[in-house]
Amino acid sequence: MEIEVILSFFGVAILLTLAPGPDILFVIAQSVSQGKWAGIATALGLCTGLLVHISAAVLGVSAVMYQSALVFAIVKYAGAAYLLYLAWQAFREQDEGLAFGRQTPMAYTSLYKKGIVMNVLNPKVSLFFLALLPQFVDETAGHVPGQMLLLGAIFLVQALVVFTLVSIGAEKLRQWLSAHTAITKRIHWLKGAIFALIGIQIAVSERS
Repeated sequence: MEIEVILSFFGVAILLTLAPGPDILFVIAQSVSQGKWAGIATALGLCTGLLVHISAAVLGVSAVMYQSALVFAIVKYAGAAYLLYLAWQAFREQDEGLAFGRQTPMAYTSLYKKGIVMNVLNPKVSLFFLALLPQFVDETAGHVPGQMLLLGAIFLVQALVVFTLVSIGAEKLRQWLSAHTAITKRIHWLKGAIFALIGIQIAVSERS
């Protein structure tokens, strides 16, 4: 592939990753409530989920999902239900503020798994790659699946870097919140509201 095409795709990928959406909101919510390492663990899970969507786009599975209203609806509502479940869990948390220094390896593993499940159960991500990757593929150059895999790998790596930087940035907000006890005592409500918003966003999404 031409370097100009790769650089163009890289720029578009960064802008799309930074755009307000379920993944970046999920990372921010975990980073603010539980620290940057929690956000990074979540980001690793989300990016692992991207592997599924990239593979689906390359293999044509995304096209099948796009054509099947039933499959799209099943995945969509499963994802929405999972996010609403996470919101319910957050609302049930006690008013204990931010979890400074209390995370364990098991907790990070749980966040990693949540990131995978959330991403895999969002059908819009598969359709996103199905629509995006072919626009940067040169069919005359041959090896179309290989080109799509390369583009998918570039997107995955930059997403992980961006999410990591966002997690570190959210640590600054977390430090500011730590000085405002009244806010930190209700941080789980904010996290729950974000999860609920993401779940509703997925539930009302349409194939396009």
